[in-house]
Amino acid sequence: MIIERAMNYYFGPMEGVTNRQYRQAHRKYFPGADKYFAPFLSPTRDFRFTPRLREELCAELDADVPLVPQLLANSAEAFVPTARELGALGFREVNFYLGCPSRTVTAKRKGAGLLADPAALDRLLNEIFSALGGDGPRISVKTRLGVSSPEEFPALAAVFNCYPIAELTVHARVQEDFYRRPAAPAALSAMAGEIKAPFCCNGDVLSPEDAARILPLFPTARAVMLARGLVADPALIGRLRGAPPPGKAVYRSFHDELLESYRAAGWDQRAILCHMKEIWLYMAALFEDDGRAAKLLRKAGSLTNYLGAVESMFALPLRNSSQ
Repeated sequence: MIIERAMNYYFGPMEGVTNRQYRQAHRKYFPGADKYFAPFLSPTRDFRFTPRLREELCAELDADVPLVPQLLANSAEAFVPTARELGALGFREVNFYLGCPSRTVTAKRKGAGLLADPAALDRLLNEIFSALGGDGPRISVKTRLGVSSPEEFPALAAVFNCYPIAELTVHARVQEDFYRRPAAPAALSAMAGEIKAPFCCNGDVLSPEDAARILPLFPTARAVMLARGLVADPALIGRLRGAPPPGKAVYRSFHDELLESYRAAGWDQRAILCHMKEIWLYMAALFEDDGRAAKLLRKAGSLTNYLGAVESMFALPLRNSSQ
């Protein structure tokens, strides 16, 4: 089913997966994303951009699809100078990440930990927007529905509505759900009308069938953020727009270029294997595998063994294709 309204599709971040090399390869072989979001930076008051970090981010500034850095911070003193620096580097949007559910993050009153106290969040947003004063990049926000219950969201929405947020992405889970429990799009749908900022929905859109079920719940949304579903099927955005699934040759070219980009960047064998295996945890679902090919990938202890396992996987038919 194709959604009968203009819809932007964003590639959300997955820490340890969607790095610069991944985003560049995805953009080449599976065009169609309207924005890419970089995995979060966690600035401190004395945060400095290293030459390596500048290179990692700025390598995509001239791309035809915007890259949006995410900031995980709990003070204006950490957020504002970093946002200004990103603006000086050429970024037009910075995303304030309030969605991270990790206990090591929330214990520091960062990410979804900031959602526990709407009044404190209000003070922080006031400090950030007052300090920026309309200068620098636009500030968008990604949030969850609350900490333990979706019923917390109206109070949070009332806070967000007080500020010129460029876009509000709402993940239809609470912090305590992590990613284990199903998203609750119906709960978000009931409250989405309270959002004044341009609205982007997020959560469990993993296939065209999911989109057909979930997106009609959000008539005011003009964007959807995808992450796990896009790593599982890099062609998902094209399929959501009605394109036929690509053949194995496209997926294979994407895989091979990604692998070579890590080699060219000087990654060692262990780092490459760890990263590629993480990707295959999701992408293996593309193939009609009985579990044996995926097991070979998991057990591969060298690049030679890994490439043999990749051959076994690509010898299998795709689930959504005749190839």
